[in-house]
Amino acid sequence: MLIAVSPLAAAMLAISPAVGEDCTFDGIPLQGRVQVVTSFPDIRVELVRSFPDIRVQQVTSFPNACGRWQFVDSFPDFKVQFVTSFPDIRVEYVTSFPGVR
Repeated sequence: MLIAVSPLAAAMLAISPAVGEDCTFDGIPLQGRVQVVTSFPDIRVELVRSFPDIRVQQVTSFPNACGRWQFVDSFPDFKVQFVTSFPDIRVEYVTSFPGVR
């Protein structure tokens, strides 16, 4: 069986956003307690200043909304590794209005 796909449709499938509109990446909600690790991360993150997948606000309490991250040393909701190439998502730190745009 042969299925014809237009080049535009193929490009749209290839450029699917890394972060869903529901503020998740591979089923991981991008809010809550975050631990930075050097190996075996749940998500590989690149810090950027423009064109992020999600804007993140670092908080010390109540990380209960999309893009609000509390960095911890134990009992994280998910683990991240900061990388400079081949990230899963691109993050920009902000002081207000975190989330997916």
